[in-house]
Amino acid sequence: MISTINPATEEVLAEYQTMSSSEIEAIINRTHGDFLAWRGVSMQERTLLMKRLAALLRDQKEHHAALISREMGKPLAQAVAEVVKCSWVCDFYAEQASLFLKPEESILDGGARGVVKFEPFGLVLGIMPWNFPFWQVFRFAAPAIMAGNGIIVKHSPNVTGSAIAIEKLFREAGFPENLFRTVHIALDDVDRLSGFMIDHPAVGAVSVTGSTAAGRAVATKAGRALKKSVLELGGSDPYIVLDDADLALAVDQCSAARLLNSGQSCIAAKRFIVHTAVMEQFEARLLHRMKSAVMGDPFDPAVEVGPIARSDLRDQLHDQVSRSVAQGARLLCGGEIPSGRGFFYPPTILSGVHKGIAVYSEETFGPVATLIEVRDDQEAVMIANDTPYGLGSAVFSGNTERALAIADQLDVGNCFINGMVKSDPRLPFGGVKESGYGRELSSYGIREFVNIKGFCIIGG
Repeated sequence: MISTINPATEEVLAEYQTMSSSEIEAIINRTHGDFLAWRGVSMQERTLLMKRLAALLRDQKEHHAALISREMGKPLAQAVAEVVKCSWVCDFYAEQASLFLKPEESILDGGARGVVKFEPFGLVLGIMPWNFPFWQVFRFAAPAIMAGNGIIVKHSPNVTGSAIAIEKLFREAGFPENLFRTVHIALDDVDRLSGFMIDHPAVGAVSVTGSTAAGRAVATKAGRALKKSVLELGGSDPYIVLDDADLALAVDQCSAARLLNSGQSCIAAKRFIVHTAVMEQFEARLLHRMKSAVMGDPFDPAVEVGPIARSDLRDQLHDQVSRSVAQGARLLCGGEIPSGRGFFYPPTILSGVHKGIAVYSEETFGPVATLIEVRDDQEAVMIANDTPYGLGSAVFSGNTERALAIADQLDVGNCFINGMVKSDPRLPFGGVKESGYGRELSSYGIREFVNIKGFCIIGG
């Protein structure tokens, strides 16, 4: 059985039966059957259904947001925003898929015509995380379905209720009954059954959002099966604050990027790399902001920081903080597990961090800010790149050209100037190095899960 637990109260919310190999195979076969029909459905009809799905998400946003908050502890207002963002990505691909997948023509030698078409792969297996239980799914599923594919989702066990709710939404919108399906697998059986699903001949590709370790394991299985994979993995995003930055803006954006979803995001601000000339002011302002953030019940409108999603994740985060302090980091606030029920961890700042301290090199998945002081732009770039990760980044400066010159040197998938990193349907999203490969969103995301087929037409 799978049990879902409210991380704010530690109460058991629900229990779900896990699925056997034979049950999963039956689901895959039914989804493949619906895919064979769906691939022939016109883009106009796909658009109509995707628009209907977007409207359902908007109409039911409070209901689904409450489920997200109960299952993984996200403050309710943030959960509502997550559901609304899912409606946006559905609308975006409903409106743009025809353009992104329009056949491309060219003239070849001798008057022959070249045509490139974008055809569906088949079934795309999505292995999804708990931290944005709706958004992560819709981010990959909306474009994949508009491209004509079918979807199988293996979601995180602690958000099984959200997984079931998403499946119901696709059916309610009018999509074929089995075109989007979820399978329920306990943590201790994930390796075996994910390998079974990847090897299934009906599964054409895999999309993974999760830890680097999980991505490496799935990529190994996919590579062995010669299946396409897109990996959106961990991150240790650097936020560089230069000596000419607007400090009020920088602290506002940096703190928001560290506290959003209680710091449980691959693109959360993880390392604040600050010029020595403004470090003292930045540190004081950030300390005031982090100490003022209200932690507590996700359903309380005044709360900005909810619980960590699971007790083991909180223990891991606290161990990173404790080791870092023992290694010489200065604890400015937080850093202690509070008494009482719930998996809460307070906003925490570690200053004086340098190479050799745990939080310098390890990804922290919680509201822990790491302060690293640098003397100049060159050192800022060196430290920003001194990580196995390469997902997002930000640069704060009053000089856009200076900020862009630094951004060009960062080994990352995206960089925001004077703002916090966010995924946006209009921009490609993904990383380099151990943060993964491939891209989601924009025109690039929808073309990840298609067969790019070339035609040469001679005569006629």
